[in-house]
Amino acid sequence: MVNVPALIFVFAIGAVFGSFLNVLIYRVPRKIPFATGRSHCPSCKEKIKFFDNIPLLSYLILGGKCRSCGARIPWRYPLVELLNGAGYAYLLWIFGFTLQFYMFAYLTSVLITIFFIDFDFQIIPDVVSIPSMIVGLGLSLVPGGVGIMASGIGFIVGGGVLYLIALLGDWIFKKESMGGGDIKMAAMLGAFLGWQKVVLVFFGSAVVGLLVSIIIMAFSSKLRSNRVVPFGPFLAIAAFIAILFGDKIIAFYLDNFFPV
Repeated sequence: MVNVPALIFVFAIGAVFGSFLNVLIYRVPRKIPFATGRSHCPSCKEKIKFFDNIPLLSYLILGGKCRSCGARIPWRYPLVELLNGAGYAYLLWIFGFTLQFYMFAYLTSVLITIFFIDFDFQIIPDVVSIPSMIVGLGLSLVPGGVGIMASGIGFIVGGGVLYLIALLGDWIFKKESMGGGDIKMAAMLGAFLGWQKVVLVFFGSAVVGLLVSIIIMAFSSKLRSNRVVPFGPFLAIAAFIAILFGDKIIAFYLDNFFPV
């Protein structure tokens, strides 16, 4: 059993990494170098002082406003920090300090980054997905990992199935139906999760996407008129569900539909 101080510590570390994810989410799609330069206010361009850059706490202390110009700080900044911190803590609660914890903590941060970038810009940058493919395949070689065979097959199945779906969609709609970023993301997920869970991600993302799209189309005139619904966020949600409950869902399916 993981003790409370360890959970609090890991939550804090996750929130700190979440602050860096905010940098990626803002800079990567705008092609701003993320490894150099201090963070600044998007409104007044004033550099943010270190004591105003404490994850979660600074947002609360400043009342959600820039100290220099008083502009509102987007709610997304503390949300990303909260999600990443809570995700790390929950993963620690489930897996303890094992390889699975470190592997899925990394993947969770990648999923959060992709979720918000794709939601706003309808792109999944290669600088996020391609290095993560390599990380996923590399971790499969570590004892206790998913295994290179499962990872390799997952990589092929993840990217291959979505590529075939994209080709079918292009043929049906006579235009690009799915971006290459989604295909690379699926290959990355297969490398981390193996082929069984990446298949689960496909089904889960379709269900989540259908439900969310119906709700959004019903209440958002902008999306109803433009019909722009990025698929990456649905893959991210389904992938996190697969991380947490994939083994139980697969076992339930096999026990009930393919009993030995």
